[in-house]
This record gives sequence, C-alpha cells and structure tokens, in this order.
Amino acid sequence: MADRHFDLVVIGGGPAGYVGAIRAAQLGMKVACVERDKLGGVCLNWGCIPSKSLLANAELYEKVSREAKDWGLIFEKLDVDWPQIIARSRGVASKLNKGIEFLFKKNKIEHIHANAKIIAGRKGNSPCKIEIADAKVQDTLTHAPTTVGKKRETITATNVLVATGSVARDLPFARFDGEKIIGAREAMTLPAQPKKLIVVGAGAIGMEFAYFYATYGTEVTVVEMLPRILPVEDEEVSKELEKLYKKFSMTLMTNTTTTKVEKTKAGVKVTVAPFKDGKADAKKAQVLEADKVLLAIGVKGRYDGLFDDSLGLQTVKDHIKTDYVPGEIGDPKPYTYATSLPGIYAVGDVIGPPWLAHVASEEAVVCVERIAGHDPIAIDYTVVPGCTYCHPQVASVGFTERALKERGMKAGKDYQVGKYSLMAHGKAIAAGQNKGFVKIIRGLPRGEILGAHIIGDQATELIGELTLARRLEATSEEINVTIHAHPTMYEAVHEASLASEGKLIHG
Repeated sequence: MADRHFDLVVIGGGPAGYVGAIRAAQLGMKVACVERDKLGGVCLNWGCIPSKSLLANAELYEKVSREAKDWGLIFEKLDVDWPQIIARSRGVASKLNKGIEFLFKKNKIEHIHANAKIIAGRKGNSPCKIEIADAKVQDTLTHAPTTVGKKRETITATNVLVATGSVARDLPFARFDGEKIIGAREAMTLPAQPKKLIVVGAGAIGMEFAYFYATYGTEVTVVEMLPRILPVEDEEVSKELEKLYKKFSMTLMTNTTTTKVEKTKAGVKVTVAPFKDGKADAKKAQVLEADKVLLAIGVKGRYDGLFDDSLGLQTVKDHIKTDYVPGEIGDPKPYTYATSLPGIYAVGDVIGPPWLAHVASEEAVVCVERIAGHDPIAIDYTVVPGCTYCHPQVASVGFTERALKERGMKAGKDYQVGKYSLMAHGKAIAAGQNKGFVKIIRGLPRGEILGAHIIGDQATELIGELTLARRLEATSEEINVTIHAHPTMYEAVHEASLASEGKLIHG
C-alpha cells in the first residue's frame, strides 16, 4: 500500500514544474512537487537568471571600460574582482530559490526533496505510483549525476506531471569533464577567467557566453556549423551582430564544424574544418588551442531513470512523446500534453523545442487546467518570443522573411517589410545605445503583424509589444495610431511599423 495519495504529483521544480504545481493548488488540488535538486530548476539556478546577472555585469564593465571618457568618467584604475562577479550571480539565484519555497508554503504544496521514479501509470481505478528515494546531486557538472539512495516511501497520484527539463548535449568525442570541456553550467562558475576560450555553437547560449567572456578580455573563438551566428534569427539580425562582434575582436568561424577535441596539459586542442553540403573538408582542417572549450550545441530531454522500464514510455528524438508536435504550424491546437502512459503528462524542455522557460510555464498552466476539466486557450506556438541577452540584445517573434519565402510568399505581394535603424533614434543616442534596428513584417493586404525582429538595447523588452500585437492579430495601422511616449526606445517599434507602410518619419 502507498503511504500517501495526491491529486497531482509534479516531478521537477523548474519553470514548468513549480508553476504547474501552483496553478493546480489554486484549482483546489492536493499537490506535491518532487525535486531532487534545488527548486527553480536549471533556469533559476544555472541558466536564465544567474546568466543574466553575469551579462548585466559584463554590460556595466563594457560601458565603464570602453566608454568612460564619453560619459565624462575618469578612473585611475579599473580592475575586476572575478570571484565577486560569480558570487553575485550565485546570490541572485539563491534569493529567488527561497522565493519559490515561500510560494509553495503559501499555496500548501508539499515539497518533497528526493528522487522520483514512476513505477505505474493509471489503470482503471488504480492510481499512478511513484517511488520516493533519497538523492544526492552533484552540482558541479553539466551532466549532474544523481546518486539514488534508500527508498523512503511510495506515493500515489490521480495524475502525474513530468517537468524534468533538459540537459546539455556533448559530442561523442568530447564528453563534459567540468574542467576543460565544459557546458553552460560550469561556464557560470569558473573560479578563474580563461585567457582563451573556444565556444562550439553560435545559438543563444553560445553567443551569450561568448559576449560575456570577450567583454572581460578573454580571447574568444566561436565555431558554428551553419552559415551564420544565431541561425534561427532573421538573416539581417545575424549579419548585424556578426559585424559588431568582429569589431569586438571576437573570432567567428561559421560554416565550420568541430571534428576532434583533445585535452592537453595546458588546456584543449580543437580540430575544426570547413563544412559544406553536409560534409567536413578534412584537407582544410586546422587546430585551435585554448584553455577551455564550451559546448553549446543544444539540449535533450532529461528523464533518465524516471520511468520503470516495464512501462514502455514512448519517446522521440531524446524527448518524451506527447500529443504536442514540436514545430507544427497551423491554428493553435488544444494539446493535453498527455504521454503514452495513462494519467501521466509532460511539459517543458523534456518534450522538445522550443526549449524556453516561458513556454514551459505556459504549457504547465494549460496542461493542469485541462486536467482540472477547464478549457484554456491553446498555446499559439507561432507567437513565442525568442530572446538572446548578449549585447546588443536580440529578440524576435513570428516568422522570418526566409520562413515566409519557404511558404511560397513573396515580398511586395504577400508581405511588406519595415525597418528602422537606431542610429538616429533620440533615446538610443542619449543612452549611448544606438546600434541595431527594429524590423517588422506585415501581411498584405490587411497589414497583420507576421513577424518582428529586433537587435539593440532593450530588445528583449521591446519585443513584448509586438508579441501582444501578433497574439491579438493587430495590424501595422493599429500600432501606427498608438501613441508611444517620447523619448523612449518603444518609439523605434512605432517607426518600424510606419516604415512597413512607407510612412517612416525619422529615417
């Protein structure tokens, strides 16, 4: 017999898990959340939040080290206290971690600090069963191994929500060791700043860390297999950031693949080669040397040891399979996020792209509300903002021009583009942040917002207006007649919208 029963057991305490647990409690369910590490998951403890603390540090350092004279600031000596930079980041994570504990107590959610293993799904009147055991997590490694100890109890649940997130991918010939071959988790807590760093992968994570370390003087080389950095973003945005970062003394090697990583006494030797037509040109390979190599090549769902093998859980491409189909485009569908096992649901990174904390949280809310018998508005996955917090920031929502062309749409006939440079933008000049642009794509003939792409200061904040506009199917005309406060960065959105109709004023 089980020791205790819950209406819902949430496994994982990250952005999907803790949000889903709170919403379930609000709906009157008896809820437990099992988390073997710290509440907040990777996002709060090792990802989104502490990394933004580090990036805020880097932006401040960039301003006072490179632009001090422009601002009328004079320093006799500017130095860096590296341990304090790291300590501040860890302090930010710790503070928010305690905040989730408070929210659990407020909502009467039982927090079970342990390892969970699902041993049975729901069968008829028989509930799901979860074994609870002691767990010890090693915090210092990207693939943090968990030692499962003594079994404590078996609990049951009417429903189970799996929200165990993801883990960084490494390479078959380059496994994480936490010292010379590292992932994002180690990159946030290095005890000393490396003199040379090779970053493999030029997506959001790779470029954020490339910016952070390059700002403090690390010699950074970025290796990307695809033709450009930030390959999922608008091509003009990628080219603009590439142009700025080459001036920033960052080496960017696109159309280049990594073929070998060798650890040496001094650091690492990384063999790279030109990549074209799906093949590496071994004859033109070269060896790069650095203190460390950071692998930022993507993530995979983390559910190792979570399900008893006898259950036969269905998976796809290293993620748990649900009724949600990643990348599916069309009218929003009422996904339930049900797995192949009755009574067991999964949300967030563990079920696949877009691997974003804000998507994970929303999936959890929708899933729990459906479990409770409600009919929530389905998530529209074409209205998900994507953000990269390097400097200048990059943000986008909706379709790129390339995606529209792949769908058979033509510029001037099916859509129109408006672009506004920040070079002449009043607030941007006043703030010393006039690099970048805002680009808006509107559909024809109605003028609905099909996509928006921003590179510049506060881009990750500005994208909010355009995300809402797309969600409400607003038109460029409606943005045009909305008065934007002056002087603000938000006026750049207004100008880009005007430009999409050939009415640009300040450009």
